[in-house]
Order: sequence, then C-alpha cells, then structure tokens
Amino acid sequence: MIEKDKQSNIFIISGPSGVGKDTLMDIVADNHPDKVHIAITATTRKSRTNESDGINHYFYNETEFKNLINQNLLIEWAKVYDNFYGVPYSEITNNLNIGKKVLLRVDVQGANRLKKIIPHSKFIFINPESEDDLMLRLKKRHENSDVDIQNRIKESRKEVKEADWFDYIVINYPDKIDKAVEELTILLGLIK
Repeated sequence: MIEKDKQSNIFIISGPSGVGKDTLMDIVADNHPDKVHIAITATTRKSRTNESDGINHYFYNETEFKNLINQNLLIEWAKVYDNFYGVPYSEITNNLNIGKKVLLRVDVQGANRLKKIIPHSKFIFINPESEDDLMLRLKKRHENSDVDIQNRIKESRKEVKEADWFDYIVINYPDKIDKAVEELTILLGLIK
C-alpha cells in the first residue's frame, strides 16, 4: 500500500496507443532528471526497435510475468493487444522514497484500476488532435501492421470517451510538442 500523502507525487499518464505518451514523458524526464522518474513497465511483448530491457520496459516471457503476478510484485497489470503489461511496485516506492515524482504510463483500463488502488494520484489523459493525426502517428512508427493500426484506432475511440474522468487532459497537437510538454510540466508542478 502506498500512503495517501505520497500518492500526490504519482502521475498516471494514459491515452491511445501512438498518441505520444512516451515522447512527452521522456522530454519532461530529460528536462528534470533529478525530479522525475518514469516507472518502467513490465511486459511480455517483444521489444521494438531501439528499446532496451530495463530502460524502456522489463521484457519477460509469459511464465516469468505470471510469477510477478503471483508474488504480488505488480501494483496493477493487464493483458492488452495479446501481451501482458504491469507496473512493479518497486518502480514507484523506490523513487517516491528519494523524493521524485513518478510517472506511470498505462492504458485506460489500467488507469481505471489504479484510480481504485491509488486514488489520490493525479490522472492525466493525453489526447490526439484528431483520429487522422493518431493514424498518421501510428503509421510513422513503422512498427504496426495495417490490421494492428486499425485495431488500435478502433480501441482509441473507446479510450477517448473515457477521458472525462481523468483529472486533466493534454492535447498533443501535431508539430506543437513543446506546448504539450509545457502543459505536462506545469501539471507535474515542475514550473509555475
């Protein structure tokens, strides 16, 4: 259990696949390395180009991941797009204990579960400008098949409808990433 007063330094970042959550969080963390930690997510999915184990994600096989679940080492977990994802408790507690703000990148269903587990955290939804913008972002990744992109767009329609219960919504406009970074930085209390 994470104490109520420490939860205010936990920020749940969610939004559709491809909206730019990782990019925004990376820029904020790079700008404030002593104050921000991005919780590294455990997953069973294969690593993408330029991803490293222990830096972008902890990559596990399904048996290893289920062991994490059975040992209660994850604050929450889910199966998304045929892969397991979860957030290790240690990623949160170790960094809260040294005074850092902790960012958790989760899908909308994970954010919903975390709202029940750590309700005093701040929940931020990253929204694309439009569905066309999101489609373009997914295509630019060169990581997803056309069928996968269509599935992610279909899922994004459901996720965007959930945005209203989040504490804050940040729109990541194309070619205006500085604006979204500034908004996120302000929400984290890093600038006024």
